[in-house]
Amino acid sequence: MYKKVSHIGVAVKDLEKAKEVFRTLGLDVEGEEVVEEQKVKVAFIPVGETRIELLEATAPDSPVAKFIEKKGEGVHHVALGVDNLEVVLEELKAKGVRLVDEKPRRGAHNTLIAFLHPKSTGGLLLELCQEE
Repeated sequence: MYKKVSHIGVAVKDLEKAKEVFRTLGLDVEGEEVVEEQKVKVAFIPVGETRIELLEATAPDSPVAKFIEKKGEGVHHVALGVDNLEVVLEELKAKGVRLVDEKPRRGAHNTLIAFLHPKSTGGLLLELCQEE
């Protein structure tokens, strides 16, 4: 069902500063884009097969802004790659897993994404993503 850890999302207040930290560590920034639906600007940093996704809020009411307000900067979510997101969501819902998203939606890099509620995953916000 799960192929790999796709990325680890890290909420940051200042994307430029965060990118510089990773560049200092010798890592390259892969690209940047705004995901309007999530009200975030993202940058990806590849590390082997996994990426670090830096997330900066573009609006005070975005989920990332609210996360930083409550918990500060840091790990926001872990994303697992799947082949067929709709099927996985149906299977998890049938097992009683609480879903944030009942249907896939668009994420960064033209992926389909859906989140699982932390109350069903031991306190960790999990994102499922299907690359197209």
